[in-house]
Amino acid sequence: MKWIKRIFKLIAYILAFPIIYGIVAIILSNITVNDNLNTNPTNNKTIYLVTNGVHLDVVIPKKNINSSLIEELITNNDEDYIAFGWGDENFFINTPTWGDLTFSNAFKAMFLKSSTLMHVTRYKQKTKTWIKVNISEDQLNKLNTFILNSFKLENNKKVVIPNVSYASNDNFYKAKGSYSCLKTCNSWTNIAFKSSGLKAAYWTPFDFGLLNKYD
Repeated sequence: MKWIKRIFKLIAYILAFPIIYGIVAIILSNITVNDNLNTNPTNNKTIYLVTNGVHLDVVIPKKNINSSLIEELITNNDEDYIAFGWGDENFFINTPTWGDLTFSNAFKAMFLKSSTLMHVTRYKQKTKTWIKVNISEDQLNKLNTFILNSFKLENNKKVVIPNVSYASNDNFYKAKGSYSCLKTCNSWTNIAFKSSGLKAAYWTPFDFGLLNKYD
């Protein structure tokens, strides 16, 4: 019967999607852009990449953050590094680790239009797990600008989400854009690197796509 065939086709498409998605992601993650722009001797600034296994953040020393970006962010004097990440509001808040992942949260984030947040985490010192990235002054300025433009402003000010955080050293702020399977929290970081002239993947939805460029 035709309706049975249609059901089987639908099931086949559903099952094929994650396989095709994964294959395309791996292929495009291995294509490097801006590969020749990270060997300049003027790369005398340092930033870092950090992942919790789900979300990839870019960490910038506070002294290297532009005044327009750090303005209105909650900070303390004894915190010298600030990490920035972008992602789906529901997924960000309810899925801090893979153990918290549910089908409902993943489906909503990947396929439904939703609000997004900037996740800002403050650190007193760097750790051995951070991946060091040397960049130039120009690349650093472009990165600051990209991150600033990702915040959603109200009355020309960043908007913090009250009473929402993972710990005592982080906060969430309203962000621009919508999360999808084509633009994940990790692809945002990759786009930030790519648009700043830093070595990056052609496209990647996963953290390893960018991390592997700096092993």
